[in-house]
Amino acid sequence: MATIHPLVKPEETPPVEGSIAEAHPERPDGGPWEHPRVFLALIVIGALAMAALFAARASVL
Repeated sequence: MATIHPLVKPEETPPVEGSIAEAHPERPDGGPWEHPRVFLALIVIGALAMAALFAARASVL
C-alpha cells in the first residue's frame, strides 16, 4: 500500500519515490586551474623579459 504525501498531488511522483526532475549538481570551481591562459601569459611575459635582457646585454657588449 502506497502512502500519500500531503504536499504532492496524486498524479505527481513525490521526490522520495525516484523523481529525476531535480537539477544536476554543479561541479566545484577548479580555481586557477580552469584559467590556463593566465599561466600561459605569465610564462610568455617572463620569456620575453628574459629575451629582452639577453638582447640588451648582448648589444652593450
